[in-house]
Amino acid sequence: MNTVDILNTKITETSVSQVSKKLINQSGLKVAICNTNTVVRCYKNISLSDIINNFDIKTPDGFPIAKSSALLYKNNQKRVDGYKVFLSTIEAGLDKKISHYFFGSNKNVLDKLTKELRNMFPEINILGSYAPPYDTYQNLANKSYVEDILEKRPDIVWVSLGFPKQELFIDFIHKEYSIRSNLVGVGAVFEWVSGTRIKAPEFIANIGLEWVLRLIQEPKRLYKRYFVDNFLFIFLIIKQSLSKKIK
Repeated sequence: MNTVDILNTKITETSVSQVSKKLINQSGLKVAICNTNTVVRCYKNISLSDIINNFDIKTPDGFPIAKSSALLYKNNQKRVDGYKVFLSTIEAGLDKKISHYFFGSNKNVLDKLTKELRNMFPEINILGSYAPPYDTYQNLANKSYVEDILEKRPDIVWVSLGFPKQELFIDFIHKEYSIRSNLVGVGAVFEWVSGTRIKAPEFIANIGLEWVLRLIQEPKRLYKRYFVDNFLFIFLIIKQSLSKKIK
């Protein structure tokens, strides 16, 4: 799959259906769902950038990432967000009985998520779920926390620990145990699907205003991301665009 440079992050040129197809037909993939926070943090941290760029797929999650890719590289890139990838992959994998495991968030969310998914997809193959304690990604990869995954060997492990912990966890567990499951970091998707948090309507997300609703729901956690990182992203992407034109 081709990639394009958005700041220091090599974003994959892809679509929701292409990502879903790969998750269903391949194994051992590491997938990062990348938004502005991802690429700005990677711009500031070369070590983190190296880890994310080593993932097999880095989707353009948010409107700014997809739009930047489309404008800079004329590739008509659309948003490939975690919510759509999650539900589309589950639906597309029903006939093949693709197995799923949910790691992260908390027990209340996981219970509601599992119930909602069984209502939406009665034939879904859920092998298990686990809500780990809040800890460092290295400690979360302790065998006592992941032995259920290693024993059940699900086709896909969906990881909801927040960025960058979930990506660091995915990278660590992939190296530590040579796991053959596909590992996908999905951020707040568990909360959105379970209904414990409100997701912005699609038309809002497609014009780049999804962040407003998220900020209203989690102001203390997200204010810096949206009022610092987003403005830094705009500045840096304009700088990249001007540099590209000069070349």
